[in-house]
Amino acid sequence: MAGKIIADQIEHSTAGSLDTQYVVNGSAKAYAERTVDATPATTSSFNVASLTDTGTGDTGYNLTAAMNDDDGPVAGTNSNTATDQGMLGRFETASQMRSQTRDPSGNLVDKRVSVIGFGDLA
Repeated sequence: MAGKIIADQIEHSTAGSLDTQYVVNGSAKAYAERTVDATPATTSSFNVASLTDTGTGDTGYNLTAAMNDDDGPVAGTNSNTATDQGMLGRFETASQMRSQTRDPSGNLVDKRVSVIGFGDLA
């Protein structure tokens, strides 16, 4: 039998209470880790149905459940700690997060990337 819990607060016996709206709005709605391969694949994911390879170092993460808009933040990191490579994450559309990884000269490069998307689900 399916059920439903309706609550405005969650209370822990020793840690205090928390408004459920904080949990809903503050939780990651999608994440993925992509392989370093030129044709990327996910090694782990949540709410990501597939990847779109849009070029070297440029990957789209197609969401299973879309956001209500494309304004939420996308945070991430790449696997290279030896050089100053950066990762840019953003929502391309309400249904796709996107990451780009660049080397110190600004060239797009394929790296193992982890992204996390926040926002309100549609």
